[in-house]
Amino acid sequence: MESTSGSPSPEELAAVLDDAERSRSHLVDDMTLPRHYHAWIGGAVAFQIATTAIGLTLDQPWSPILILAGALVFGMVAGAQVQRFRKQNGVWVSGFVSRAVLGTGVTASLGYAAGLASAVAAAFADLWWLAVLCAVGGGAAYALAGRRWWRRYREDPAGNARAESALMLAILVLLAAIGLGLLLASA
Repeated sequence: MESTSGSPSPEELAAVLDDAERSRSHLVDDMTLPRHYHAWIGGAVAFQIATTAIGLTLDQPWSPILILAGALVFGMVAGAQVQRFRKQNGVWVSGFVSRAVLGTGVTASLGYAAGLASAVAAAFADLWWLAVLCAVGGGAAYALAGRRWWRRYREDPAGNARAESALMLAILVLLAAIGLGLLLASA
């Protein structure tokens, strides 16, 4: 790949870059999500929203445990789905954990927030059927946002591979832990 001057020519560099782009495209085309991935993530989010709504609404000694159990179930399902993806595809995809699993994209965050707020409001109004429906809606919105990100990633890996920085994720986890602590303390 070296020209007579000792360094690659612009044509040779362009050929290497084209080859790398083709390799990445083939890799992305071959990647798939684990079976029922969106159902698992959406179900875990719905469960977490429902347990939080119930835990915040009912003044019981076990309410904080219920809230914590919902967060724990989501964490276990999310971790399992990340491991399944890695085992199935043999690679880590930048942005997958933050966008499709942890829901840091705008659509997933808004769907989660709307589902949680409406489920809590319905639970406080003793409309339990509506609280469950809102929790399911929040989980569905979260899963659909992940599906949308995956489709966009497959269409343009370079443009959609951006993930939140480690510092931003650490701050979000810290804020979530503080929020969970405040919820548990008030329950």
